[in-house]
Amino acid sequence: MPFQDCDKSPSPPSLIRMTPDPVTAPVIAASGLTLSLGTRDSTVAILHGIDLVVPQGQTLALLGPSGSGKSSLMALLSGLERASSGNLVVAGENFAELDEDGLARARRGRIGIVLQAFHLLPTMTALENVATPMELAGMADASDRARDELAAVGLDHRLSHYPAQLSGGEQQRVAIARATAARPALIFADEPTGNLDTTTGATIADLLFARRAETGATLVMITHDPELAARCDRIVTMADGRIVADSLPPA
Repeated sequence: MPFQDCDKSPSPPSLIRMTPDPVTAPVIAASGLTLSLGTRDSTVAILHGIDLVVPQGQTLALLGPSGSGKSSLMALLSGLERASSGNLVVAGENFAELDEDGLARARRGRIGIVLQAFHLLPTMTALENVATPMELAGMADASDRARDELAAVGLDHRLSHYPAQLSGGEQQRVAIARATAARPALIFADEPTGNLDTTTGATIADLLFARRAETGATLVMITHDPELAARCDRIVTMADGRIVADSLPPA
């Protein structure tokens, strides 16, 4: 993936700084985040000095071409990957100080993730796919919460069905229920409509925004769809591992 030499890169445009309410700490506070992969002798720089503050309850779209670093940044912010350097506080946890096990514990109950490929466990029913993460987090009412959340996404009649018995849209509904059932502070969605047809994708987008609004969570979403991005409070655009624009959606 090509990266511009720092000395030759054009000056970035002025970014709109989203200042959180001083009474409420931001749900994401990142400064100087970098990510490099490879060995000491052969290192590839993926992300360069990312600064990002996201207030609680905001909806944010990450835009940019393939290879721009969107998914890598989401992996850092969601605790699926550790940054090479920089500071990162997410939902009150200092991710920069946690190892992989610590990040896994920090995600439980705080972070919900919706992926393009659904990532449901094929040997578990819809109910079990939603309930199991909450059981692992020690929630005593996991099964009841899972039932309620599946009902909220319109799947109360599919509780005992396995992923192979569900349509693509139904599988993504299960994934949304899994992400929101624990009432996390943060929901990350990576191309949540990318594997769906236009009509089903629009329905899933409506559902995702509705569930986010009802739970009060912050939503960070990767998308290539400008219409979907325009539904968010804020649009952050990436290129070559850097944030190159930070703006409000068009009126």
